[in-house]
Amino acid sequence: VKDLGFEEIFSGKKVVLFAVPGCFTPTCSEQHLPGFIELHDQIKEKGIDTIACLAVNDPFVMKAWADSSKVSDKILMLADWDGSFTKAIEMTLDLSDPGLGVRSSRYSMLVDHGVVKILNDEKGGGYTISSAQKMLESL
Repeated sequence: VKDLGFEEIFSGKKVVLFAVPGCFTPTCSEQHLPGFIELHDQIKEKGIDTIACLAVNDPFVMKAWADSSKVSDKILMLADWDGSFTKAIEMTLDLSDPGLGVRSSRYSMLVDHGVVKILNDEKGGGYTISSAQKMLESL
């Protein structure tokens, strides 16, 4: 689990970054994260240096989720603990009504040497276009 060091993560690399509204939530834990674990090798074969998962959660929650999901070294887990990255790229999702607060929208993106080349934005918390399969097809 890493704190966000943008230079280290994105500089000189091709990175597939996907974001989830919440660790341990049903769609995130049963579909989104497992899809990227399952398709890890196929995505990396497309010239991707890093596959990273981001959530507006603290590093301890991210580590617990990574451990329980058996992520091992396949996915770099990123804790956007204060939501600063999510706010900076305007991908916030207000889930205050169900008691989750401001989180990240669900999306996946390809960042090539610091430039976003593909953005699959769910425009909220749905799960239709940000899957690992959709990203693999886009690469």
